[in-house]
Amino acid sequence: MTDTLDKALAAARDAAGAAADIILHYWRTGVDVIVKGDDTPVTIADREAEMAIRGILAKALPEAGIYGEEYGADDTSREYLWLVDPLDGTKSFVRRTPFFSTQIALMHRGELVLGVSSAPVYGERMWAVRGRGAWLDGEPVRVAATASMADASISTGNVKTLTADARWNVLGGMIRDSNRIRGYGDFCHYHLLARGGLDLVVESDVNILDIAALAVIVREAGGVFTDLDGAPLGLETRGVLAGTPAIHATALARLTGATIDR
Repeated sequence: MTDTLDKALAAARDAAGAAADIILHYWRTGVDVIVKGDDTPVTIADREAEMAIRGILAKALPEAGIYGEEYGADDTSREYLWLVDPLDGTKSFVRRTPFFSTQIALMHRGELVLGVSSAPVYGERMWAVRGRGAWLDGEPVRVAATASMADASISTGNVKTLTADARWNVLGGMIRDSNRIRGYGDFCHYHLLARGGLDLVVESDVNILDIAALAVIVREAGGVFTDLDGAPLGLETRGVLAGTPAIHATALARLTGATIDR
């Protein structure tokens, strides 16, 4: 498996670079926006980037299936499965906000084992392979040692669904007890968490393609990354609780102690 992961990491990084070239081209020239059936935007940058990624990954690891944001799933039952969001944050992209990224992850028998997160305009690329640590542009990164909610920095994203149940009030309580609150969203708060700049991320209304690579990175940086109920991530995951070990544990206890109206 070591050789396979070496080959996969090289391919994922190459694919992220190819996607960055395409995305930056359209960032400079501008694009038309199409609204998909689920009311989310898509552009030619999304689609061309995914096709470039698919070509590189399929050549490097032909035995793997691929599940992509724009072109769907190709045999998710295989031993290896790529998870690809070529342009996560299209709404930011079309509004000329640099908080978008390319997300490429690899699953092995349902377990996330590799992740590459590339933010070309923001100027960062992070990657991780299970058991090998997390890296930012070739330098190792580690989550902070923060253990007290009073010292913690929290970032939230896509929290609309939390407003409908008791966890909203719990989140409010954690924010009041914390050192400070931000709302970086998308890849940005996970990058900050992995490199010690934040201590907790709370996010709902996500897709596994948005977060799979970031989960590998945060975990390899020493953090904990689960869904909002503390469960492992899967293809149906829709929420995230990620943080330093101590802050994640505190937040999870508080969130799961709430009465939830589903």
